[in-house]
Amino acid sequence: MPRPVTFWFEFASTYSYLSAMRIDAEAEARGVEVVWNPFLLGPIFKAQGWDTSPFSIYPEKGENMWRDLERRAEKYGLPFNHAAKDLFPQHSVLAARVAIVGLQAGWGRAFCRAVYQAQFVDGADISDRAVISASIGAAGGNPEDALAGAERDTAKSALRANVEEARSRRVYGAPSFIVDDELFWGDDRLEDALDWANRD
Repeated sequence: MPRPVTFWFEFASTYSYLSAMRIDAEAEARGVEVVWNPFLLGPIFKAQGWDTSPFSIYPEKGENMWRDLERRAEKYGLPFNHAAKDLFPQHSVLAARVAIVGLQAGWGRAFCRAVYQAQFVDGADISDRAVISASIGAAGGNPEDALAGAERDTAKSALRANVEEARSRRVYGAPSFIVDDELFWGDDRLEDALDWANRD
C-alpha cells in the first residue's frame, strides 16, 4: 500500500499555490493519501536570520521567482494574476487558523484552494476577514462559525503545534512534502514525493 504524504503549505507561499491546486488530482491518480498541514514560514525564516521572504530580501531571486511562477502556472493550466506581487508576502495567520478549522470539518481543502484563488488570481488581501469569509462560504463552511473557531485557543494552539512539528521535521520552505522521513521541497518535487510513496 502507498504511504501517506504530508503536504506542508503556507498561504503566503507562491509555489504552494501551484501545489495546492493540483496535489489532490495527482495523488488520486497514484492512489496516495495526502494529509494537508498549514503552517507559518515566518518563525522558520526568523530562525534563519530573515525577517521576511528571501524572495523579498534578494530582488533578483524574487523577480526570477515571479517569472518562474508564471511559466509553471501556464504549464499546469492555472490562472495567475501579476497583482499578487503588490501584496507579497501576505499575512497568512488568519487563513491558516481557518484552514485548521476547515480541515477538521471537511471543507478545508476547498477553502485552501479558494484562498489561493483569491490571492493569486483575484489579487486579494487574504488578511482581510471579508476575503476569508467569502472563501469559507465558497468551500461550503459557515463563515461566522469558522471565524469564531479560528479565534479559539484550540485553533491557535494547533497552528503553533504545526509550526513546531514542521521545524522538528526540518521543513525549511513551502511547499514541502514528507513521506516517512523523506523530505521533498518545492512544487517541482510534488510528483517525486507521490511516486516515492509508492516505492516498495
